[in-house]
Amino acid sequence: MADISLKEAALIVGVVAACYWNSLFCGFVFDDVSAILDNKDLHPSTPLKNLFQNDFWGTPMSEERSHKSYRPLTVLTFRLNYLFSELNAVSYHFLNLVFHVVVCVVFLKVCKLFLDNRSSVVASLLFAVHPIHTEAVTGVVGRAELLSSIFFLAAFLSYTKSKGPDNTIVWTPIAVTVFLVAVATLCKEQGITVVGICCVYEVFIAQGYTLPVLLDTAVQILRGKGSIPFSMLQTLLKLIVLMFSTLLLVVVRVQVIQSQLPVFTRFDNPAAVSPSPARQLTFNYLLPVNAWLLLNPSELCCDWTMGTIPLVESLLDVRNVATLTFFGFLGSLIVFSLRYPGDSSKTVLMGLCLIVLPFIPASNLFFPVGFVVAERVLYVPSMGFCILVAHGWKKLSNKSVLRKISWVCLAVVLFTHALKTLHRNWDWESEYTLFMSALKVNKNNAKLWNNVGHALENEKNFERALQFFIQATQVQPDDIGAHMNVGRTYKNLNKTKEAEESYMIAKSLMPQIIPGKKYAARVAPNHLNVYINLANLIRANESRLEEADQLYRQAISMRPDFKQAYISRGELLLKMNKPLKAKEAYLRALELDRTNADLWYNLAIVYIELKDPTEALKNFNRALELNPTHKLALFNSALLMQESGDARLRPEAKQRLLHYVKEEPQDANGYFNLGMLAMDDKKDMEAEAWMKKAIRLQPNFRSALFNLALLYSQTAKELMALPVLEDLLRYYPDHTKGLILKGDILMNQKKDIVGAKMCFEKILELDPNNVQGKHNLCVVYFEERDLIKAEKCLVETLALAPHEEYIQRHLNIVRSKIASVSATEQSSLPADGTATVATEEKKNSFQNLKEAKDEQKITQATVDNNKGHSKNKKRTEKNNMNKETPKKSTKEIKDIEKKRVAALKRLEEIERILNGE
Repeated sequence: MADISLKEAALIVGVVAACYWNSLFCGFVFDDVSAILDNKDLHPSTPLKNLFQNDFWGTPMSEERSHKSYRPLTVLTFRLNYLFSELNAVSYHFLNLVFHVVVCVVFLKVCKLFLDNRSSVVASLLFAVHPIHTEAVTGVVGRAELLSSIFFLAAFLSYTKSKGPDNTIVWTPIAVTVFLVAVATLCKEQGITVVGICCVYEVFIAQGYTLPVLLDTAVQILRGKGSIPFSMLQTLLKLIVLMFSTLLLVVVRVQVIQSQLPVFTRFDNPAAVSPSPARQLTFNYLLPVNAWLLLNPSELCCDWTMGTIPLVESLLDVRNVATLTFFGFLGSLIVFSLRYPGDSSKTVLMGLCLIVLPFIPASNLFFPVGFVVAERVLYVPSMGFCILVAHGWKKLSNKSVLRKISWVCLAVVLFTHALKTLHRNWDWESEYTLFMSALKVNKNNAKLWNNVGHALENEKNFERALQFFIQATQVQPDDIGAHMNVGRTYKNLNKTKEAEESYMIAKSLMPQIIPGKKYAARVAPNHLNVYINLANLIRANESRLEEADQLYRQAISMRPDFKQAYISRGELLLKMNKPLKAKEAYLRALELDRTNADLWYNLAIVYIELKDPTEALKNFNRALELNPTHKLALFNSALLMQESGDARLRPEAKQRLLHYVKEEPQDANGYFNLGMLAMDDKKDMEAEAWMKKAIRLQPNFRSALFNLALLYSQTAKELMALPVLEDLLRYYPDHTKGLILKGDILMNQKKDIVGAKMCFEKILELDPNNVQGKHNLCVVYFEERDLIKAEKCLVETLALAPHEEYIQRHLNIVRSKIASVSATEQSSLPADGTATVATEEKKNSFQNLKEAKDEQKITQATVDNNKGHSKNKKRTEKNNMNKETPKKSTKEIKDIEKKRVAALKRLEEIERILNGE
């Protein structure tokens, strides 16, 4: 085995970099969205064990909707990417590029087992630049092919060292091979096929047998004319060890998928559900289609499902000629490689093995797959193709007549392939560019039209997206997903009637329930979302809530393990004020998935509706145990702790709110509630800072503006409160409490009786029965020395609130003052000094009355907080906390009572003074 020189390695690195440098500018597209953006297994908060319990897309292997693609080591590399760069696509693409370089270098080492140095470099270069690899290299999810290929080739190289001197067995390389096969299989399933290549290598390359020799030996043994040679016994022993190890891996793999194959629909792979002979004819025709993509990668497409390749339904279909030609050529190569000895036949045999064996899992021969053609699965088979091409080029270049032509052809192929690869990379820049490039190749695939529509939908270009979705329904009228897309887009365009019509069409295309036959086995799980989408649409109409509930129940009856149906039904039942039934729905969903943080969160909301805050907090905590960064659980659990009035919970509430604002730094609600916590803890400066930050983020934040003003008024900074109240009243002119507070500050601090009077009159314009505003206006009349008007005003106020004792006492005080003034007018006038003293005493008495009134006013209007918990049931909704709730904590109620008692004592003191006068 020749070593790789530094020049050869540098050449490969340079060529790969030249072909794939622009892949670094591509984003996450197509399957990357599910495998990277939507996969929670990448997050550090997800336990590592989940990687070995879930499929490639983060779905538990136990669920029927799982794709059953078990590739935990590949997901682990994605997780490492996320750890260092989170969702920065550049790092993901760069690592793919590095892995492709490694594969090319290791492949060069493999080539040198069967080719000379020059031909090996040619094969490796052709593999490095082949355009068919763009899906595996530039598409991030293609990393499964890259990683599996590294260990696939490493396992084969290890096995080639298992033959010792005198044909002895070296067991260490075999053990290493078995380990590397297991690792390759954990990267992608096709890694296990390297065992077949090792077996072929052992028999026909290492031992040098040919098919005629093996047949002759078998005949002799069967006739009893000979025994099995020792070397053959050793070979059999090695093969048995390999096959037994492979069998163990297969058993483990079957256990992992729980003996269940993934559910695919006829849209994913039409031939898989077609009757004979269309099924067999189509599957056989797909083989020359794949071979043609290797020979002529000029028209590449990211998705070959649905109607891309029409079914071959007849023996008279002209495409059967391509199938026969392919099998004829393949058969002749197999006969040549197995029948004749020599280096050339060995090279051809290994090339064929690398083409055929790794492709078997994707061939539909043993089990159906979820695609018709997939370019990325040709990554390993293309290695065999490149070996055959390099071997053929070697034969041509050794002939003097064809030497120059062979070199020219090689240069042209490498250059054109490199250019095609470079150009193809740009197609993967975004989902829109990728699917539009696919539509240039094939316009008969409804999925491509749908995907272009999705790309436009993500850009909020709903009008244009609708055109592509409608085109998808025309290309494939029975495509349930396309009609669902049309309905969803109509909904986004606020065309409810058209949306419902589209959903109804999709619903009518669903398979009907057949008694005794399992429904789930005949439909893709995501198609059941038509019931969810339709129910979500019509439940916006309060009169159709029961109809929506019926749709949810229908989906559940079709699929009892349909978790999303339980979740959506729970939300609806809460809306219908049926919290107990909502609780049942969520508990049923939790039986299906106890690791779903959103479910625990929703259940906590139900317990809030049931007035059970203790149990609600427990469920919030469970949600946070599963997902420590669950934003809604952090926020609402903190509010629940704050509402409890338990000072021991405040530190934890603060930590959760701090965590929340770290996750949502632009959400003013988090800072506002931190300010409310600080106010509860009497940390006035800290509260002021949080309130100001909330207002900077949201200048019209109603509750933050009022509570900041209230904070200033309670800390003897009334004049600082005035500009804040001006802002509040500019945004919300009818804010009653703001008007009351502003009026009090104007009257007490600014001595602006006119301004205060305008505030209180404004309150009564908005609400003529507002007791507080009317009482304060009475005090203004008293301040203006209009005792008659003050008396009339207090009489009217007492009629509105006959049980408020302080109003009655104030009325008595005013009437006493009126009587005192009348008596004074009837008696002889006192000396000037006596009059002055009497006037001052009246002013002091009024001031006492005003302060007592103001104290009473504050006890009724100091709380304008936002401590009410969010009642959002939908886990995708944002909290909107700009609502003031009258609910007060136990501590606040106690504070109010203390202030009320103090106010009453001061009123009694006023009465005593007045009576003494």
